[in-house]
Amino acid sequence: MPYLCSMKKSILITGASGFIGSFLVEEALKQGFETWAGVRKSSSKKYLQDKRIHFIELDFSDLDRLCVQVRDKNKKHGGPWDVVLHCAGVTKCKNTDDFEKYNYDATRNLVQALREEGMRPKQFVYISSLSIFGPIREKPVGPDANGLLYAPICETDTPKPNTAYGKSKARTEHYLRMLIDYPYLIFRPTGVYGPRERDYFLMAKSIKQHVDFSVGYQKQEITFIYVKDLVQAIFLGINKGVVQREYFVSDGHVYESRAFSDYIQKELGVQGLLRIKAPLWLLKCICFISGKISGLLGTVSTLNMDKYQIMKQRNWQCDIEPLRKELGFEPQYDLERGVKETIKWYKEEGWL
Repeated sequence: MPYLCSMKKSILITGASGFIGSFLVEEALKQGFETWAGVRKSSSKKYLQDKRIHFIELDFSDLDRLCVQVRDKNKKHGGPWDVVLHCAGVTKCKNTDDFEKYNYDATRNLVQALREEGMRPKQFVYISSLSIFGPIREKPVGPDANGLLYAPICETDTPKPNTAYGKSKARTEHYLRMLIDYPYLIFRPTGVYGPRERDYFLMAKSIKQHVDFSVGYQKQEITFIYVKDLVQAIFLGINKGVVQREYFVSDGHVYESRAFSDYIQKELGVQGLLRIKAPLWLLKCICFISGKISGLLGTVSTLNMDKYQIMKQRNWQCDIEPLRKELGFEPQYDLERGVKETIKWYKEEGWL
């Protein structure tokens, strides 16, 4: 595994105004990086108030414009970034073709713009997803000593994404790996949650209203990573100068499907929860209809066929031993602690 020796000085974080991106910016500042936040013109800067942040508008859809934007930085602010941390992307779209546009095409344009302008970074860190592997290792092999039915997804497994999102991330990974001697570093987190996150917040909102919805009757083994632990893993890789490597990221635990909602219920002090468990065929129908309606209306739906594939997947285990051994990663948050801190933030911010 190759390593870089020089100290990192400057960092560009794309998607800086997003959930994960804003935490990455905070950590970069904490560690003393000259921190550049890549944003869109319409991006909110609510969580980017630190005066030390340098902002740069990046248009990933237009290669020529993107070249001008990074060239301007190169001329006015002393050369390339030491690290480019590419967190920008989408997890849901109005139509499936947009995943390729905002995940794959955007990354390719950024890399090409940096290369054309002579701004090759020492590391190009890409935030991918466990979803690139799809529903593999779902044939039960247990129960083992811990009562688990499935085996963890490993880095030697062959990705078989079954969602437009997962396919776009997998294609982007392949593109980076095919570049000759390119200093990429890829992280594949499982479900990321924490303060400022809105999708898991919807579950908390529903539970506060005494309703918990789940699907499928076959056992599901899922994994999570608290946003601060994900940030820790990423900066361990940056500070060690790792390149041409991929890592799974989770908190190292495996949970049953009810665990997240149980901890939310506990933190909210909700009594008398109505638990609705729907069969997969019903979820499929709902997602299909919802996706069609949102397509006609030109809106983004939370429930669509991509979401169906994700929710029906039974095995979300992944092997993080390489991350532990090579980077010294030790998660600080299990699900109970992470949910406790997240719910506390939701309450303090008036979300709940």
